[in-house]
Amino acid sequence: MQKLLWIVLLFSSFATAQSKRKLRIAAEKASTELVNHLTAHVQYLADDKLEGRRTGTPGEQMALQYIIAQYKEMGLEPKGQNGFLQTFEINEGKQVSPATILRINGSFLKLTEEYFPLAFSAEKTVKGNPAMALNEKGQPWFKDLKEWLEENKNNTHFDIEETIKKEAATIAEKGATALFVYNSSNITDNIQFNKNDKSAAASIPIIFITKDGYQHYFSDQSKSLKTAITVGFNERKRNATNIIGYIDNHAATTVILGAHYDHLGYGEDKNALDTGHVIHNGADDNASGTAALIELTRKLKKSSPKNNNYLILHFSAEELGTLGSKYWIENPTTNISPNYMINMDMVGRYDTSHKLTIGGYGTSPVWGSYFSSAKPASLLIKFDSSGTGPSDHAIFYRKDIPVLFYFTGSHQDYHKSTDDWDKINYQGEKDIVNSIYQLIEAVDNKGKLVFTKTRDQEQGRSTKFKVSLGVIPDYGYSGTGMRIDGVSPGKLAEKIGLQAGDILLQLGEFKFVDVMSYMQALGKFNKDDKTQLTIKRGTEQKTINIQF
Repeated sequence: MQKLLWIVLLFSSFATAQSKRKLRIAAEKASTELVNHLTAHVQYLADDKLEGRRTGTPGEQMALQYIIAQYKEMGLEPKGQNGFLQTFEINEGKQVSPATILRINGSFLKLTEEYFPLAFSAEKTVKGNPAMALNEKGQPWFKDLKEWLEENKNNTHFDIEETIKKEAATIAEKGATALFVYNSSNITDNIQFNKNDKSAAASIPIIFITKDGYQHYFSDQSKSLKTAITVGFNERKRNATNIIGYIDNHAATTVILGAHYDHLGYGEDKNALDTGHVIHNGADDNASGTAALIELTRKLKKSSPKNNNYLILHFSAEELGTLGSKYWIENPTTNISPNYMINMDMVGRYDTSHKLTIGGYGTSPVWGSYFSSAKPASLLIKFDSSGTGPSDHAIFYRKDIPVLFYFTGSHQDYHKSTDDWDKINYQGEKDIVNSIYQLIEAVDNKGKLVFTKTRDQEQGRSTKFKVSLGVIPDYGYSGTGMRIDGVSPGKLAEKIGLQAGDILLQLGEFKFVDVMSYMQALGKFNKDDKTQLTIKRGTEQKTINIQF
């Protein structure tokens, strides 16, 4: 009997060991497969043939087709407007046509650096031999803005552009064929090209000569200038496309999982941090997050916790100002009750110096409860409580949805052509994917998560400005000025009563027409400076005294 019992125990022990061995082998195989899949995705998405996946380009379309092919193979349910797709238009406004030229005495001036047509200029070709000191019929005329600026230095209602428009109309009636304007004073003139200008075109070309252009070509006002001008404009539009899939567990709430898949192309949108017409492959930003989302979806498709549905969102146009996530949240392709949102942006550079940062830690008490007892043992984690930040999760946070932002930190290749596939830590990314899946499993029985507001933050992609208003720009706004999506808690904008929908127009003496010119104006100020902010709220324009 004892011998029989010993044989049974031995067999049982052997069977247990065999079972553990099979489980270990299966786990090792799954781990290897996950690393191989992540590597293959990033290698493809960051290949030169995709030319940097700039929004609206054939390269981005190649990335899109690759992602959709992965999901079709998995059997993921499409949830866009057209299959997996949600296409939207990006109108970049009025652009100066490449046909635009200014030639003075045989030399071509540099567009933007030495001259630019104003957005309400006529589109015409004009030739002449004017003298700056003379106003001759049938020739271009010149106007120094100095006198107007000095006369209206304290006139808060003075509008330089309206004054130029009236001047152009007046001199055209007197026979002028074009108007050149320049500013020989040190008074800020606020002349800029407004891509959102919708006003009627003048009857003659209107050209602004910059200080460099004036110094090089127009400083001798006594001589005649052989002049040739051609002004043309076009409206630049392109299509962006979000990719949307769904795992339907017939649950009451839905978890949103997101990552953007666009990048910088050749740097045409002026958002690269290096120079030259070179491909920016964006392996970490954000082929890594895209690959992670594909593989997280694969795991959920095989076995997903059943108390939530899962909405898979690959965003386009994140690099243009989180336009894809903003478009989806304003135009949802499906009616869901969101539970929480996880965003993966730049998750490929994990190491001991680039720890995994998990943002949004404070957006629900559930996150603190989970991570205090279940930190993934293999990962070094740094927590950030804020739900805001420079990526797509911030759009969902502003809709009172708990978020988490997975990010392995900025690095010297960020927004440069050197962000390539062979610099990704695929083993680290594998651990991040597994840790997100474990979190989803662990909180599945928590019901709909409670949302809490958090402080603002500027994590990961630092600003060069010494001051901040604490506003969230609406990058999709196509009017003059900078409309804001919201204000950050505790910052200056909240203290002075700014609201979502306000349009910022002027800071001190500096007017702005869009987000870029607002940033240029902001860069003129230092901490403790006092100035005035002009805004438009509805139809009312108001000026507010502020101190940074």
